[in-house]
Amino acid sequence: MATTIKSTDLDFDTIKNRLKDYLKAKEEFRDYNFEAAGMSNLLDVLAYNTHFNGLLANFALNESFLNTAQLRSSVVSHAEALGYVPRSYSSAVAYVNISIQINEIVKPASITLPRGTTFTSSIGDKTYTFRTLETYAATPDESGVYEFTTTTGSNSIPVYEGIERTKTFFVGETSESQVYVIPDVSADINTFLVRVLETAGSALSSAETYDNLANAVTIEEDSRFYQVKEVPNGNYEVLFGDGISTGKRPESGNKIVITYLTPSGPDANDADGLTASSDLRVNGVDYPIQCITETAASGGAFKESIESIRQNAPIKFASQQRLVTADDYTAQIFSKYNSYLDDVISWGGQDNDPPKYATTYVGLKFKEGISDTLQQNIKNDIVNNLTKSLAIMSVETEFTDPVTTFLEITAFFNFDPDLTNVTPRATENTVKDLILQYFDDNLKKFSKVFRRSNLIAQIDDLDEAILNSRMEVKIQQRFQPVLGSELGYKLSYPVSIANPDDENYIITSNRFLIGTTICSIRNRLGSNRLEIADGAGNILVDNVGFYTPGIGTIQLEGFGPSSVLNDTVIKMSAVPANQSTVRPLRNYIIDIDDALLVANAQIDYQTTQVTL
Repeated sequence: MATTIKSTDLDFDTIKNRLKDYLKAKEEFRDYNFEAAGMSNLLDVLAYNTHFNGLLANFALNESFLNTAQLRSSVVSHAEALGYVPRSYSSAVAYVNISIQINEIVKPASITLPRGTTFTSSIGDKTYTFRTLETYAATPDESGVYEFTTTTGSNSIPVYEGIERTKTFFVGETSESQVYVIPDVSADINTFLVRVLETAGSALSSAETYDNLANAVTIEEDSRFYQVKEVPNGNYEVLFGDGISTGKRPESGNKIVITYLTPSGPDANDADGLTASSDLRVNGVDYPIQCITETAASGGAFKESIESIRQNAPIKFASQQRLVTADDYTAQIFSKYNSYLDDVISWGGQDNDPPKYATTYVGLKFKEGISDTLQQNIKNDIVNNLTKSLAIMSVETEFTDPVTTFLEITAFFNFDPDLTNVTPRATENTVKDLILQYFDDNLKKFSKVFRRSNLIAQIDDLDEAILNSRMEVKIQQRFQPVLGSELGYKLSYPVSIANPDDENYIITSNRFLIGTTICSIRNRLGSNRLEIADGAGNILVDNVGFYTPGIGTIQLEGFGPSSVLNDTVIKMSAVPANQSTVRPLRNYIIDIDDALLVANAQIDYQTTQVTL
């Protein structure tokens, strides 16, 4: 009888038992005692060898593909093959106004603030150092104040957190393979300043500056570009052109000086109140630097995670360094600015409401703590340094802010106390925590769809004492009214609203004051007209607007509350036409109103028999 050894299972005990079964089937081993010490030890050796070889083959196969690789070096290597450079450590950036006062009779026509001017700020007991990465100029006003500005005339000067480091290389024979490695796993590759000097003794001021190839639009024979890639040990290697297709390369005998920052990552975020570390010398005289922090530091981040690389590398590859489709905009923007962004979405003007042709709309969801100034600077940089270079001519880029739609969740579940020693109240809190975690893990980003059945399934699996559950869902939009002024307001929802009902209110609001009366908005039963009623149900205003179910809009007319109770915004809640699925459109993001989250346990002794 033919006997085969099944090798699909890598478990040691399974392999050993397969070997026993195989040998027992052989005539010459039929009377052997396979549990005896000698034979058992031999089988252990064979099983261990098979087990280790199987694991090794499995690991090696997994590391060969981006989707299954577990080692960072493998994931980075696969991403590199797709033209994707994973994010390095990122420096926190603060924006400051910098000036000095010179009261001399004869004042210089202009002065400069040198690159590398440092500022400090403390968070707790730790001090962080920020510095300028460019040279800035200033001219005096009538009172002798020199305020430094950027090349665009802005007085908001960016300063970057981190320790400045310098690495020097000498170019050997061009026939040799040149390797330039920055031995710093925490380097911020976006702060690299790469300069090439003709000889070792050349002055730094005579150096040629090389730019990052990722920012290149056109490449010519004398173009000066470098590339950066992460090597297996986490350090960074700098590569230069080949002299033909990727621009000029350093020549033998040249000196390469690379300056960069080693930041603290997110630890320096929120640094505020920056002060200059030293005075500024002008014509041999030291003047104190006046520094006003315009926006606190933000944008500091650790290296990009393996899962983020796995997700973003194929998307960036699909865009092929051009902006044609909406997905191209999403991929290029997120790969370049992901240290500041949680998410990006783009869509063509033909899909907008109302349509606007020859326009690409871009929605940016910034990370928490990113200042308004930095957000605007990033938008400007996207237009000036990305879309103008890579987009189709005559196609404009227009930014839209995220619109958050809040869900009001009321969960009911049947609970059998006999199946657990946890109280119903404690289980209600556990259900609430699960719902909040579900939103954190699955929503709060563009294009993320809420599906009620998925959440209910997780609640049912939470505890065997939860017998079954159901859920009521409302959608909510908010606006801040102008108190005391009767104005019109329009709210748009990402989905259709339910049609009027004769028994239940479809539209409701939180409470506010008109004069001294506590009121709220609701729709008239059986009608799409909106009315204002007091707590006792008395109608104060019989027509304050209407809602349109099919397109999901609410229009308020002549609405002027005197104040809002316990809040600053009016929350307009609506029953969606389909509570099972809430799919956001365009720049809508789904979140949860945790203040209105309800979990209600209904006691159900399933072993109790009753007579109806």
